[in-house]
Amino acid sequence: MEDVKPVVGMKRPLVEEYDSEEEVEQKARVKVESNRGRHCPYLDTINRSVLDFDFEKLCTVSLSHLNVYACLVCGKYFQGRGEHSHAYTHSVHVSHHVYMNLHTLKFYCLPDNYEIVDSSLDDIKYVLKPTFTKELIERLDSNGDMSRAFDGTLYLPGIVGVNNIKANDYLNVVLQALSFVTPIRNFFLKEDNYGSIKRPPGDTMFPLVQRFGELIRKIWNPRNFKAHVSPHEMLQAVSSCSKKKFQFTAQGFPIDFLSWFLNSIHITLNGTKKPNSSTIFKTFRGEMIVHSRKLPQTENEDEMKKLMELDEYKETKSQAPFLYLTLDIPQAPLFKDELEANIIPQVPLINLLQKFDGVQEKEYKTYKESFVKRFQLTKLPPYLIIFLKRFNNNTFFIEKNPTIVNFPIKNLDMKEYLVDDPKVVEKHPHTSYDLVANISHDGEPGSGKGNFKVHVYHKGAKHWFELQDLHVKEILPPMITLSESYIQIWELQQS
Repeated sequence: MEDVKPVVGMKRPLVEEYDSEEEVEQKARVKVESNRGRHCPYLDTINRSVLDFDFEKLCTVSLSHLNVYACLVCGKYFQGRGEHSHAYTHSVHVSHHVYMNLHTLKFYCLPDNYEIVDSSLDDIKYVLKPTFTKELIERLDSNGDMSRAFDGTLYLPGIVGVNNIKANDYLNVVLQALSFVTPIRNFFLKEDNYGSIKRPPGDTMFPLVQRFGELIRKIWNPRNFKAHVSPHEMLQAVSSCSKKKFQFTAQGFPIDFLSWFLNSIHITLNGTKKPNSSTIFKTFRGEMIVHSRKLPQTENEDEMKKLMELDEYKETKSQAPFLYLTLDIPQAPLFKDELEANIIPQVPLINLLQKFDGVQEKEYKTYKESFVKRFQLTKLPPYLIIFLKRFNNNTFFIEKNPTIVNFPIKNLDMKEYLVDDPKVVEKHPHTSYDLVANISHDGEPGSGKGNFKVHVYHKGAKHWFELQDLHVKEILPPMITLSESYIQIWELQQS
């Protein structure tokens, strides 16, 4: 269709000059009421196989976020629905007539501009914005029933692939692991839990919470159109809120992202230093005692004895909170077998946890000073995160420790790492943990040379699964213990 030349003196409407949503609603109200019971003749043109609501909700022409509609025939997004709007023009040019407002979730027929009310469209509405009742959430951990996607693919809600846009596997594994932490999942499945939180003026961090909630609901949606989701909007929020520290175009480390993400979510939910001030602290926050003493910078024994008597070098004790425990993997010895192949050493997780027995000392060096510290736990969190320090960033390259850490899948007892105090013991009738998620790394360190994957336990199905971007498969527990584990999430047993 040829463009009509505007009459001299007339100003052609710009995107900013389109009728507001309220004005369009007012003009169409008569049509809406008169056609409310009328069957739309174009519903059979809807193509559910092309509908994808995982991407940013902006017009493909104007790139505006205002009044965006999805064409349910081709899946593209357009702005407005009044005359001269992009959605209106699209409907005339290519005869695509059925649209949905991505904000109000209402359906319209264009260019006639009347609202469509038809229960057969409820599945589209649910895919865009899944909702979970209290009863449905309570059944998630006891239900192992498979769901069937629109394309016929069978999938287990919660066990879905996540797109790797370029180099975001290090982000995917953290998001997927957290989606299997029950209190975190349940909190974000109900938008009411955080949608009404008071936010300071100019708050730019709330999209992080909003997008994470949307992603969790899509991962656990039992009525998806496809057996995978795209974290595109979530990753854009991560990039923006972290000021591009974490991007999906360059490889990073899951522990860095996890630490930033948990603290950012906590603060955005108006969390404070108080132990139960947010769902993050309620779930992951533990406490420990840190014994620290400064080391004299001298090799003269007499001088060292004199310095040790000074208050500056006496041991101090302080209470410190934690969201995860860092364990140091011993350096791998360069042993070789009969075939001259490197022997990969193994170490029990229980040996690494001795760091928190209150006896073992570890030296920490700063630019000018050295300290010796020892640790002991005073409070165990409902969910314990363990970080195995597998990568070391040297001056010229990143070095990976391939040592296999042997760990149980169930009954990791943390009792011996608690302070021997009757009050502390009384508060911890249960001290054993079961593994719920395990993030591991395969291959060489560095971007493009290796990849991260996550193992998760689905309580409803009573099976372990391995998730690596879009690849999903069931896995046996012994195979998990042979992985190059990097981050583990453990759930405290309640009985």
